Amino acid sequence: MNDLVSMDTHPLQERIGLRAPILFAVLILVGFGLLYSLAGTGLGRALFPAEATGSVIQRDGYAIGSVLLSQPFKDARYFQPRPSAANYDPMSASGSNQARSNPDLRKRIAEATISIAARDGIASIDVPNELVTQSGSGLDPHLSPAGAEVQVTRVANARGLDSMIVRKLVAQHTATRQFGVLGEPRVNVLQLNLALDALHH
Repeated sequence: MNDLVSMDTHPLQERIGLRAPILFAVLILVGFGLLYSLAGTGLGRALFPAEATGSVIQRDGYAIGSVLLSQPFKDARYFQPRPSAANYDPMSASGSNQARSNPDLRKRIAEATISIAARDGIASIDVPNELVTQSGSGLDPHLSPAGAEVQVTRVANARGLDSMIVRKLVAQHTATRQFGVLGEPRVNVLQLNLALDALHH
């Protein structure tokens, strides 16, 4: 008789024993999978509202770009960003992965150097490397001050502006090293081009 009772209650005891770990797993899943994510998102939006939403710039209710991503500008009136192996597509961010010894890379750089020198009216030797080489992501939104400087005359002429006005705008949009030591001076191409457009309004 005792054996029968023991056999009948054993499955019930197993079910009761399983409840605790299952409940614990559910709580962990909800706590870390949902609540933690919501808390992190909420905190990010509160402390860094622009960065948390992709640092998107809007005009007249339309998103025109992000200060975190490079995009092409074909018009001569605008500063041009670095070339992109991903064709400026954020979903395909990548570098060319070509070694410096690759003849295709050397050919591409040589052709780009000639093209940019002609476009900006400068000698080939004065073309900054960044304007003919791609960044690791292919979406670098910045230029060095030197990369912007060689384009000043072309942009100024295309807009009918004095070069000093454009050069001053570049200086105003040049970010310095963080804390004086981290990173390099840089110019956000999208923000600079928007500032140029604002001059005509």
